[in-house]
Amino acid sequence: MPKTDYEKNNFDIDLDFGRKGEDWVVEVFEGSNKIEVKTERGIWKNTGNIAIEIEYRGRPSGLTTTNADIWIHLLEYEGKIVGGFLLPIELLKKKFRTALKGNTLKTVMGGDENASKLMLLPIKEVFE
Repeated sequence: MPKTDYEKNNFDIDLDFGRKGEDWVVEVFEGSNKIEVKTERGIWKNTGNIAIEIEYRGRPSGLTTTNADIWIHLLEYEGKIVGGFLLPIELLKKKFRTALKGNTLKTVMGGDENASKLMLLPIKEVFE
């Protein structure tokens, strides 16, 4: 049965929309972007937070000093990568500023010898 004009138009719109996403991914990985990749241990599953380092041994590090354009944050659970997200660095920093203003951002010490200052951001706020 031939497609109606409505079905054809929706397909064209969906195809154009999908191509924009594909083009962005190609640009991220094949363009001149610098990428920072972090893997979150499984504790996120219980807390609903991601932890991003901002200092190490009292010196700025992590998100505060990265030269990357894109941040990839992978979510590990029971030894396997189960998902994640990628954001332009400036957008991720904006998410943290918004959370700081909204008082939903917590700071803790962690990592080796508790030498890293980490910001805990609720995962749901990454996508708001």
